[in-house]
Order: sequence, then C-alpha cells, then structure tokens
Amino acid sequence: MVNAEQLKGLSAEQLHQVTLRLINDFAEQQRLLEAKDRSIETLTREVTFKSTKVDQLTHELAQYKRLRFGKSSEKLDAAQTSLLEETLDADLAAIEEELKQLRPPPKTGDKQQPRRTPLPANLPRVDVHHEPESTTCACGCALKRIGEDVAEKLDYAPGVFTVERHVRGKWACAKCQTLIQAPVPAQVIDKGIPTAGLLAQVMVAKYADHLPLYRQETIFERAGLAIARSTLGAWVGACGVRLQPLVDALKQAILAHRVLHADETPVAMLKPGTGKTHRAYLWAYTPGAFEGMKAVVYDFADSRAGQHAQEFLGEWRGALVCDDYSGYKALLAKGVVEAGCLAHARRKFVELHTANKSQIAEAGIQYFARLYEIEREVKNLGADERRRIRQARGRPIAQALHAWMIAQRLKVPDGSATAKALNYSLKRWAALTRYLDDGNLPADNNWVENQIRPIAVGRGNWLFAGSLRAGQRAAAVMSLIQSAKLNGHDPYAYLKDVFLRLPTQPHSRIDELLPHRWQHS
Repeated sequence: MVNAEQLKGLSAEQLHQVTLRLINDFAEQQRLLEAKDRSIETLTREVTFKSTKVDQLTHELAQYKRLRFGKSSEKLDAAQTSLLEETLDADLAAIEEELKQLRPPPKTGDKQQPRRTPLPANLPRVDVHHEPESTTCACGCALKRIGEDVAEKLDYAPGVFTVERHVRGKWACAKCQTLIQAPVPAQVIDKGIPTAGLLAQVMVAKYADHLPLYRQETIFERAGLAIARSTLGAWVGACGVRLQPLVDALKQAILAHRVLHADETPVAMLKPGTGKTHRAYLWAYTPGAFEGMKAVVYDFADSRAGQHAQEFLGEWRGALVCDDYSGYKALLAKGVVEAGCLAHARRKFVELHTANKSQIAEAGIQYFARLYEIEREVKNLGADERRRIRQARGRPIAQALHAWMIAQRLKVPDGSATAKALNYSLKRWAALTRYLDDGNLPADNNWVENQIRPIAVGRGNWLFAGSLRAGQRAAAVMSLIQSAKLNGHDPYAYLKDVFLRLPTQPHSRIDELLPHRWQHS
C-alpha cells in the first residue's frame, strides 16, 4: 500500500502507474469476491438439493417400511407375496444406499460392529493375498511381517459355493514402529460378504433368466448354503443403485445418435397396499439399426403417456423410427422427424388376409414383399449406396403401391376392415416412405421390437409384484444385460467385471464400462 508521503514525491507518470495498479488490484479483489459468492451459491444449492433429497428418501423409506413390516390385508397367493416381499426388500436397500451416498460418512468411534455369522467351515477356501508394494520402511529398514487380517467373501459358480479368504498381511518396522498394510479392496457392497461373482449371478438370474429371489434362495440351499431372500433383495437394491450411473452414461451415448428407434410394451405392476395391479409400460430406445453402436436402454414408467418419451429424449432432435402411437406425436412439433414402420403397415394387410383371405390384402402383401426384397439386398451396404438403390428400385414400387391403395380405397366402403388397412398406410405415407430418401433410416421398427420381445418372457416374474422403483431398477439392469448380449458378451462375465471395477472406476472414465466399449480386464 502506498501512503500519502510517498505519493508527494512521484511524477505524473509514476502516479498514473500507481493508479493503474490500484485499479487492477481492486478489480482482482472484485473478481475473487464474485467467484467466492458464486462458489457459496453453488454449495448452497447443492446442500439444499441434498437436504431435500434426504427428506424425500427418508419419507419414502418410512412408507416402504410400513408396507414391508406392517400388517397386510392384500389378497395375494404365496408366490405373489414372496415377489412383493423381495421387491420391498430391494427397494429398502436401494433407498438406504442412496441415503448413504448423500449423507456424510459417520465419525468412526469405538462402537463395536455386530459380528457376522462365520461362513460354513466345510466350504472350499481360496486365498487372495493383499500385500504392500514394498516391504522396506521409509527409514530404510526392512519391514517384518507380524500378522494378518482375514476377511471372507462368499463366491458362487453354478451349483458350487466357495469362500474367498482375503488375507492382508501386517508389516512393521522395528526401528520407527511404523505399521504398513495393504488397503481393503473396494467393494460394490461395502463390508458385505458377496463377491462380484455372486452379485453378478444373482442379478443375471433375476433379470436375464427371470428367476425370482425366492427361487434363487431354494437353488442356493440345494448348493449347500441358505441365503435369506431378504439378504438377496438387499443386494439387488444396492447393486441397482451402483449400476445407475452406468445406465445414465449408456443413455447419453444413445442420444448422441441421429437415428433412434422407440417402442413400448405393457407390464402389470402391483400397487403395494392395494392388492391390485395396473398397467405400467416399459419403453425401449436403441440407436438406428444401421448405426455402429449396438445398445438398448429401457425406461420404466407408470403409464403410456407421451410425456415419458419427451422426458427421456429431452433436447434430442433427429429421426425417430416408431409406430403410429399418438404419444410420439408431440415430439414432431419440437423438431423430431418421424420415420414410420413399414412392418406395421404390412401387418394390417396380413391380418386382413388371415381373417378373410382378402384378394386386396394379398395384392398389398405382394407390393410390401417386393420392397422388403430390396431391403434384404441393401442391408449390409453403405448409406449412400443403400439410398441409391432404394431410389432406383424401391421408389417406383412405393409409388405404384400408393396409387394402387388410392384406387382400392375408392372401391371399398367406409368403416370396413379393408378401408381401415388402407387408411393406416395412406394417412402415414410420408413417414412410411421417408426411409427411401435417407440411407441411414431403416424401413421399419423391427430392430427395437426384437430388443423388447425378451421382456415379455419374464415380466410376470420381475414386475408383477413390483413397485415403481422395482420397475425402474429392472429396466436399468436389463438395459446393461441386453446391451451386453447385443455386443456378444456373456452377461455374467460382463457384470462380474463391472462389479469388480466399478468401485474404483473414475467417473470421467465410466464410458469404458459400457457394453459396447467393454473389454475384459
């Protein structure tokens, strides 16, 4: 700081320089204060958000506990009751896992943790050793091994339980009394007994093989160890929470593509506390059939309202291949381009022909067959060549089909089955033929329908007695499992490796664990 006496002896130029320096110092202080204010504002928002989220989860937790442990008047059979209980166990564990991530870790004290029941002595043991990288102390003396800590983890391969003994040697320096020990390996379930392999087995069995937890409990018991379904449910809930960031990253990777497929299928969801089911929906989204990325993301919602598709796609703008469900129409007003499904149009004529052997339907089917013959030929070609062939050969057929439909529509009465089949295509003709002008567009929505079809196999097992949380968790896990299959991976091997790496994987590198990028470690 320059005082008044110092200023008296300065020249005009020197005074000017001092003034500039003071102005710059003042500006820098203002900048620092503004940055500090912004930081405080950001932290305040984060604290407020976390506090609100904790309150919401705490309230939700209390509700689920009343449902799980309170008296129930629901008229359910034994299997449905088991499904409901395992769903609630998983939901409770998921909420507690989310709360643990939001709340600061408690201060460690002398409070003793309850001792876990030892794993059966008759199970085979496999030792996994964890030792320090160096056995030389910082002072230069050699360390001496003075003992070890052992933690046992339960592993499972089909039909056989084994125990992993994680042995952490203790090394001490006689000169400076330093104690060195390898850190505890990070786990998906902190301080739990299951290995990554056992967790992968439970998740794959439930969401790929459609085995409810009460059936898995029986299978494990036959293998020599009974694991309570409440424990299995807790594992499922915790794993679902830990896998969610990976599913979020997969969603963002899908939304980076210009062409997407979308479809939805109904599922029955039980509303706990009512004993009744209502129709919920599982939505499926994939990159276009000709895109290099093979993946699917399922999105569970409690209705078929179009807002769910709008919320999932967000600011995405591109070509959406879908059926004519009205829920997608609001997207078109926001800049999304509709690409119709030729298979749906053809299906109307097939149904008509099956019902009454209609000659008009048979003629229409022949037109569609010629269009699909071209699609089989161009399937493996590049986009430009595919478009060229479609324009040269497919466009004339489509124009002839359109003219034929118009002519036939004039001949059939309003309200007839034939009129309805013709109207379906005529009203959507621009969307149905858009693929002819774009080599990146598929002709139909069959690609995503094939990805949603496996859901029908197990939906009675994994969702009937579910909740909204259970549906969302199932959608997330099945997104990873089905995407792994699409890329030629064994779902068990994929999830096991993900569970091993996820606890220490930097968020900036989470994309490395996505099914289409995953490489076995």
